Amino acid sequence: MPETPAAPDSGRLDMTAPPPIAPPRATTATRKAPRSDFAALTGVIREAGLLDRRRGHYAVTISVTLLVFAAGCVGFVLLGDSWWQLGTAVFFAVMSTQLAFLGHDAGHRQILGSGRANDRLGRVFAGLVGISYGWWMGKHTRHHANPNHEDEDPDLDIPILAFTRGQARDRAGFVRWTAKHQAALFFPLLLLEGLSLHWTSVQAVWRGDMKARRLEAVLLAAHIVGYLVAVFLVLSPPVAIAFIAVHQGLFGVYMGCSFAPGHKGMPTYTDGTAPDFLRKQVLSSRNTGGGVWVDHALGGLNHQIEHHLFPSMPRANLRRARPLVRRFCEQRGIEYAECGLVSTYRHVLRHLHEVGAPLRAQDAGK
Repeated sequence: MPETPAAPDSGRLDMTAPPPIAPPRATTATRKAPRSDFAALTGVIREAGLLDRRRGHYAVTISVTLLVFAAGCVGFVLLGDSWWQLGTAVFFAVMSTQLAFLGHDAGHRQILGSGRANDRLGRVFAGLVGISYGWWMGKHTRHHANPNHEDEDPDLDIPILAFTRGQARDRAGFVRWTAKHQAALFFPLLLLEGLSLHWTSVQAVWRGDMKARRLEAVLLAAHIVGYLVAVFLVLSPPVAIAFIAVHQGLFGVYMGCSFAPGHKGMPTYTDGTAPDFLRKQVLSSRNTGGGVWVDHALGGLNHQIEHHLFPSMPRANLRRARPLVRRFCEQRGIEYAECGLVSTYRHVLRHLHEVGAPLRAQDAGK
């Protein structure tokens, strides 16, 4: 079997609400892979203390984030019915994403010691954003177990886009047209991502696809009702509609620009081509270079390789883990992908354009 994390601090998601990660299936490729590599790397990371909780750091980060968010709410009320509120909408798009990052960290047990405590905290942040914590983390857990797996990674299952040539061949009708032009449509489509997250959360809660369904329903309903009442109570209908459009549109763009670069355009695989755990996580991920400001702006997701190898590693430790992981990979001849922020999006768009090329060629030949 491939090497998989054996304890919460060794990289495996450990949450009580979402379904647990199932061990990757054994294949010829995984059985032949070295079994000791991930254990050796884990030893290096643990010896450096990078799996230890950073409670002080998170206490400051959470306090500052909530205070800034609360100040924004006060400012929103004081400003009143004004078109200047569109600037406030931009502010709330940024803050919604930052709160979502904290919910993501809690889901990975990065903040507190127990899964139950992290889940409670994660639900608070998800409730503030208006997303179902149980649905999101269940989906995200499956992604971490099989990143870029053509059949089992839910992040590759977006009907309106095609991330592989096989997916492109299966597209028909309107989604075939979007797949043909997906590189040009990628950022515009992200404007709908925020609304999609809210709507999918509502559908998941309605179906009961998670534990603590009643609590999830209450949190989601409280967010939707509270959000709409506040917006339409303070703003006139035209300004309110514009505010919602800007807030939700930019929230979707920010979320998409934070999560997509880590894997899109990287190699995909199937059961028959899956490598061992270490190589699967590294080869399917891409890091985004930059300073500490990039860490904050992208919620630590710019260190995608380290995050996928050790999901429970506190966000603040990912930058310190990077040189250790990179050196380890270089010593074993494992490709370690990293590029700048602009180059990252260029790679994503180039990949989407190339996947859609056969569809454009077919239509041009008709």
